[in-house]
Amino acid sequence: MKKTEGGPAPKPTIQVIERMFALIDVLASREDSMPLKEISERTGLHPSTTHRILNDLTIGRFVDRPEPGSYRLGMRLLELGNLVKGRLNVRDAALLPMRELHKLIQQPVNLSMRQGDEIVYIERAYSERSGMQVVRAIGARAPLHLTSTGKLFLAADDTQRVRGYATRTGLAGHTRNSITQLPVLERELSKARQYGIARDNEELELGVRCMAAGIYDDQDRLVAGLSISAPADRLDEGWLPRLQATAAAISTALGHRQDGKQA
Repeated sequence: MKKTEGGPAPKPTIQVIERMFALIDVLASREDSMPLKEISERTGLHPSTTHRILNDLTIGRFVDRPEPGSYRLGMRLLELGNLVKGRLNVRDAALLPMRELHKLIQQPVNLSMRQGDEIVYIERAYSERSGMQVVRAIGARAPLHLTSTGKLFLAADDTQRVRGYATRTGLAGHTRNSITQLPVLERELSKARQYGIARDNEELELGVRCMAAGIYDDQDRLVAGLSISAPADRLDEGWLPRLQATAAAISTALGHRQDGKQA
């Protein structure tokens, strides 16, 4: 059984349901079908009990029987999983963690996604009582290569796509710190791939620095970026672990697992 912070996870009160969970977990550990004998051995259930429960699960299409004595997970689980996945929304998953992070650092936290060659800010967490802040308007856009989140998305692209982006946009700059040369951008993206975070060092706006961590879905795809924006002299490197932990928590809520497998 999996454990939670408070100790072992509670067991189902009905024994047959606990056994059903165990059978599904064993079937989920392998992509192809499994023989009844192996399933019985791995769950510790008697073969007759295993056979009876699997037959019932087959009726409900939670388990398939491709051939006599062999079982695998069924399409009904995929159908239900797609229903759950359809309800998952990056903004909904991110909002509360963003607010908690803002409470800790007292600086704006931004959620943004890629749209073509730009990022668009879709949510923010900030307080009007926190003094001087750098607040990005919801719906505002910015070039990928000038923003911390945008660099994460470029870092997820292959070399050919990055160069295509550079050709299309000309890597136009906004400030004296803007990266406008492809070799410099490629070095920056290499660091983003290595460390899993990206930065904006007054490249979009003078006096403003940002750091970003990626948010991933159940297919290990980068779907959004979580960033902290602050006056250049106030950005604290100590915020980075909290930013990464918050982005990871949002990713987990979207079904992502650190090993890249579906939750």
